[in-house]
Amino acid sequence: MGRITENMTERAAEFIWLTGSVLDQRRLERRLGSGSRGAIVAALAAHRTADGGFAFALEPDVKGPAPQPLAAMTALEVLDDADALDQETGGPICDWLQRHTAPDGGVPDLLPSVTAYPRPPWVEAPPQDRGGLLTTARSTGLLLEHGIDHPWVEGATAFCRNRISELEASHPYEVFSVVRFLDHAPDRAWAEGEAKRIGALVRDGGLVLLDPANPEGIPTPPGYAEEEYTHPCEFASDPQSLAAQWFSAEELTASLDRLAGEQREDGGWPIYYRRWSPAIEQQARPGFTLAALRTLAAWDQA
Repeated sequence: MGRITENMTERAAEFIWLTGSVLDQRRLERRLGSGSRGAIVAALAAHRTADGGFAFALEPDVKGPAPQPLAAMTALEVLDDADALDQETGGPICDWLQRHTAPDGGVPDLLPSVTAYPRPPWVEAPPQDRGGLLTTARSTGLLLEHGIDHPWVEGATAFCRNRISELEASHPYEVFSVVRFLDHAPDRAWAEGEAKRIGALVRDGGLVLLDPANPEGIPTPPGYAEEEYTHPCEFASDPQSLAAQWFSAEELTASLDRLAGEQREDGGWPIYYRRWSPAIEQQARPGFTLAALRTLAAWDQA
């Protein structure tokens, strides 16, 4: 029996119709079976900048008109979710990423221009002479998944492979990106071996809350909110992911049941990361709600 009920979907839809942006609502429409890829691509285009990047709060924590690599990654995720990531839509994003690539083949997560506009007080642009694994790995994994042919992908793939092989410590958001890359890396034997190693790092390093009923004793990573725990189904948002092998059936069941039970009275799912502006919760929750529906649907269909 699936976790997603008709009532759950109706409540989530009502929440997004009430609070979501045009893009959120177009994505919902697609998930409900009545929308089109073209409508989502058109809504996403409103976040495009003149140089081919993405801005204008596509990523809720990144405000203003200055395009950022993190926003380009979010654009790729939106296109993937809409089944609209192809050579026509993905190629220009690769062009933009290539223009902001560091000598090591990766892109920094953020550019210095992020400091000119409202942002979380703890956010600063990282060093620009090296790439960030969080943005580069997730972007590259999405591009590999959809077979996008572009010179940037080859260099970024080499960067990700080198950085992942050297990884001895991490945090959940970075691991989400590493998993996306490993799920689609060309060298499957290497990817499977690294996935086992990263899975051990996640479990042994206390990066995952295996029993949602007992969070005591599990610290949250530096920079995360006090109660911002990460659960198995967040690492393994799809049963086909290599990360699904990190957890037992019982651990995954408990995390999926928790996710289903997290739907609030207003129909949306909550956010747990640090809030730095009263507007963030309303702006971010529709996207989290869509992500929750996607994860639950993927496992219901397994």
